[in-house]
Amino acid sequence: MTDCALKQTPLHALHLALGAKMVPFAGYEMPVQYPAGVMKEHQHTREQAGLFDVSHMGQIRLHGAGAAKALESLVPVDIIDLPAGMQRYALFTSEQGGILDDLMVANAGDHLFLVVNAACKEQDLAHLRQHLEGLCDIEPLFDSRALLALQGPAAATALARLAPQVAHMTFMQFRTLDILGIACHVSRSGYTGEDGFEISVPVEHAEALAKALLEQPEVQPIGLGARDSLRLEAGLCLYGHDMDANLSPVEASLVWAISKVRREGGARAGGFPGAAQVHLQMQQGVASKRVGLLPLERIPVREGVEIHDHDGRLIGRVTSGGFGPTLCGPLAMGYVASPFAALDGVVYGQVRGKSVPMRICRTPFVPQRYYRG
Repeated sequence: MTDCALKQTPLHALHLALGAKMVPFAGYEMPVQYPAGVMKEHQHTREQAGLFDVSHMGQIRLHGAGAAKALESLVPVDIIDLPAGMQRYALFTSEQGGILDDLMVANAGDHLFLVVNAACKEQDLAHLRQHLEGLCDIEPLFDSRALLALQGPAAATALARLAPQVAHMTFMQFRTLDILGIACHVSRSGYTGEDGFEISVPVEHAEALAKALLEQPEVQPIGLGARDSLRLEAGLCLYGHDMDANLSPVEASLVWAISKVRREGGARAGGFPGAAQVHLQMQQGVASKRVGLLPLERIPVREGVEIHDHDGRLIGRVTSGGFGPTLCGPLAMGYVASPFAALDGVVYGQVRGKSVPMRICRTPFVPQRYYRG
């Protein structure tokens, strides 16, 4: 896509005023970093609070009494019993059991509120319309609402000055709140492994809210570069890299995201696309699976690097990798043949002709610090 065809978020002018370096991402012109640089932005988010523009993401409302039952037919997640005021991580699956996208689903009381990935939002909307038309009302909010993420240990302190109610929210709670006289949808969640919030705001008020947050002494603007290093340290998947339509939730090590009630033997077992294949994989295992990788030398091992065993045989590929500022070293995630996926096993990444040893490890690489009350 050429630069002239790139879309802009409602905060585009603010990014430029803040000195952001802009890059193409998912069809949008987005800030990859600000003058402080990726390393300092990453560290500031871990220590204080960072403000991210994630308005490129897709926001969708589902209305109607049958919305929960309808959506549950497309995801291996318990939506019917999702309490009002709570949010849950979900996956759209294909008839083959592959992952079409990952998303967040909140029960807002009178509707379901979905946040889907930017690069997938048009296909997700088409997917919902194809399967749920007539079962519930589907309302895309792509052009009417922006999305801000305030992340870090001081996020609650900063946001509570503008909306005191957020101090009482816990991880994955969802509320519609008045912030600066603006009706905002707020969830206590995020994509950094830190405590924080995602705030859906009407586009016409997005800049005013962003400026008010940036006026808080704990808050600095953060770009996509630090967003990626933060999510990687937290062991969080990036759609299109660590998971895609050719990979199932079992292969992607996301079995935890399949609700017990939807698993074989559960009260509402199956009923989602690819359920038979997913259940079979849960029983019998898979040929390869996603693992955490810690390079044993200070050499970043990046996406696309082949993974070999001790004898030089190809056994997998890195899907995300780089340097972890909090970890103070390189880290990666990737897929390896299941016989090599045991914790503490050593495999080898092929980097510019050099064989770099990597230890199979648990994720997250840096402890998650969600606020659970």
